[in-house]
Amino acid sequence: MEKTRINLEIVLPGIPDERDECVARLIGLLQYRRGIDKVHVISGEADQKAQLCFHYDPSEILLDEVEQIAGRAGAAITAHYGHLLIEVRGVRHLRHARMIEATLRKHKGLLNASVSGTGFIRVEYNKGETTGKAILERVEKTGLAVSGVEDFHARGQKPREEAHEDHEHDHEAGAHEHAHGGIFGERTELIFAIICGLLLGLGFGLSFVNGLPPAISIWFYIAAYFFGGFFTTKEAVEGIRKGTFEIDFLMLVAAVGAAVLGQWAEGALLLFLFSLGHSLEHYAMERAKRSIAGLAALAPKTALLKAGGAIEEVQIEALKQGDIIVVKPNSKIAADGIVVKGSSSVNQAPITGESVPVDKMAVDDVDMDLQSSGKLDARYKVFAGSINGGANLEVKVTKVAADSTIARLVKLVNEAQTQKSPTQNFTDKLERYYVPSVLILVGILLLAFLVVDEPFSASFYRAMAVLVAASPCALAISTPSAVLSGVARAARGGVLIKGGKPLEELGALSAIAFDKTGTLTEGKPRLTGVYPLNGISEEQLLEIVIAVEKLSDHPLAAAIVKDGTERLKRAVAAAENVSAIQGRGIKAQYNGTTVHVGNKELFAGKNTGLPDDLKAKVEELERQGNTTMLVQQNDLYAGIITLMDVAREDAKETLTQLTGIGIRKMIMLTGDNQKVAEAIAGEIGITDAWGNLLPEQKVAAIEKLRASETRVAMVGDGVNDAPAMAKSTVGIAMGAAGSDVALETADIALMADQLSNLPFAIGLSRKAGRIIRQNLVLSLGMVAVLIPLTILGIADIGPAVIGHEGSTLVVVFNALRLLGYKK
Repeated sequence: MEKTRINLEIVLPGIPDERDECVARLIGLLQYRRGIDKVHVISGEADQKAQLCFHYDPSEILLDEVEQIAGRAGAAITAHYGHLLIEVRGVRHLRHARMIEATLRKHKGLLNASVSGTGFIRVEYNKGETTGKAILERVEKTGLAVSGVEDFHARGQKPREEAHEDHEHDHEAGAHEHAHGGIFGERTELIFAIICGLLLGLGFGLSFVNGLPPAISIWFYIAAYFFGGFFTTKEAVEGIRKGTFEIDFLMLVAAVGAAVLGQWAEGALLLFLFSLGHSLEHYAMERAKRSIAGLAALAPKTALLKAGGAIEEVQIEALKQGDIIVVKPNSKIAADGIVVKGSSSVNQAPITGESVPVDKMAVDDVDMDLQSSGKLDARYKVFAGSINGGANLEVKVTKVAADSTIARLVKLVNEAQTQKSPTQNFTDKLERYYVPSVLILVGILLLAFLVVDEPFSASFYRAMAVLVAASPCALAISTPSAVLSGVARAARGGVLIKGGKPLEELGALSAIAFDKTGTLTEGKPRLTGVYPLNGISEEQLLEIVIAVEKLSDHPLAAAIVKDGTERLKRAVAAAENVSAIQGRGIKAQYNGTTVHVGNKELFAGKNTGLPDDLKAKVEELERQGNTTMLVQQNDLYAGIITLMDVAREDAKETLTQLTGIGIRKMIMLTGDNQKVAEAIAGEIGITDAWGNLLPEQKVAAIEKLRASETRVAMVGDGVNDAPAMAKSTVGIAMGAAGSDVALETADIALMADQLSNLPFAIGLSRKAGRIIRQNLVLSLGMVAVLIPLTILGIADIGPAVIGHEGSTLVVVFNALRLLGYKK
């Protein structure tokens, strides 16, 4: 059995990430072909795309046949299925979003549709049965105005007219009509509701004035009906046209019924509170939407392009890879790139959530290949939307505007709004049974006069009161309002949460597995100890080892030179005649002496061997997690140098915080030996350290953890750790800013390379979970209380309206509290 890999992007061009539905379809098509034993996804390295790994039998199928089959299957799926993320104007509130979703799902060829309350629609469709143009027309027939389209299977974002066959529509007219606009603009519904309340109050007050005919109060109530019922009637009529009977229709029926029975004041009160609730709910969702839209406004619209000796202002869309832009002090950086001139302190908080500005400096090789720029240290890279400090910078653009970190973040956050949480899926299923049950109950109550000795008017009035009390407004918006607010707050704090499911699951974690290198540790070896021997001073030992290691390109050598020079506080001349001893060390001439620097195996193989006391000292240092290097000058052991991939400064404090918020088990997974793993774990407070693990063994470790712990998160860099992340309940990638792979593979991405953002994300998720539970208890509890009271006649329409609309407003504003969550 042999293996080959093919870039997933080649087989399925433009897929949003490796968890796209079409990847599963592709693997299903290829898995059982003759000669192909297994097909699976392997996450890419650095900023490369993921790959499909094929296990095939060369005696049955040739390599080029595998590639041809993969290409044909990918082309067939790309030709067959389409995915669109559509931005629209006119979604008034969450119940309206659900009505649109139900309408769209009836469209032939549409496999799935999800609509957010903030104006984003994600659809998957069969290209053989419908087209993107037809779907957009269907969307606009629901009364929405399309303002942007992202085609997941097209490379890059295209203008809507170009991507969808010159499909045109008067967006502005649609937006005015369908965002509850009117003579007072977007505030028309709120002003109408206030006018309704004033007219209701006047009518009610005048009813107590002696000598005035009752008709005067009734005329005020009728006027109140007009203003309070204007938008309710519009939505009810719109729902009836689509064959649905939404809450607006039910409220309207109840109000009309109250008027028929002569209860004008109660009917006007119902319409006043219902329309006021609608307008305030719309306002609340606009707040959440503005919070998310604020991300898109972070990047400036123009940049200062340097061409030759001249500088001109251009639109950021005109920037190309390799362009040089000038960033003035205290201004926003216009594009992702690398610093090629100047040094400054840059505020990255808008992108990564880091509270302290980060020092940036110019790269040594300004002409380096931009494809490898992703591997550069963070001090050379800048992101669009971050804010320059007090010095000029010149930046070479590495990503065009549409592919910048902030653009990808905005797109992913917008998509996340359409992803439903487990609780939301549960409430949706509950409502499918609940609403028909309520209508049956109301129908039975309408016929109560046939059984109970009462007039039809009394039965009708009771039925209308129950209808108002049982309407599931608060239940419908309790979860999505909290999810939207939670995702928006996380994004502002430098954390990307991809929808309601990871938001809920993150807060329910009981165990977290961490990759060691680059996650709990800095990912770079540091000089941790200098132990001179045989009368050599520490300064002399450092001088010797720096001089020799200056000639080596090994990562450990670079760490010795860098940290050793900082300790000495002076430069050291390089040694001569260097030669590497493969896998063991290095040999060189320095000041007329022969110097060997290497591991204990280098000296154990020499004639004299390694003295027992020195060997014991080395083994003791290694038990503490150090990598040791012995230094020998001629035949004299000059000393021992130790290095270690040291723990992050914030690791211990972060793990303490995680313990404080209830994470019971924290496990380190590493390929390093067990002794090193245990040394790091003891230093920072990890509960378990599992060493000597290959990548596939990390996956098995996660499966083992999930067997004993209900929910387990895997925290890594989103590249080598992707398989383990996929097996965990929630995959969390650190340092995702600027890394396409990390953004794509993780359920949750910490934009900054800071472990300290993890408690914030978990804390926010737990608060979101509490708010969702509070909202569910309040919404279901109010219904449970009001229905019996109205059936028994203890409460009439007035209290039912107050309880119904009051609970709706409370759950919305309770959810909005997440926008103010503090780190």
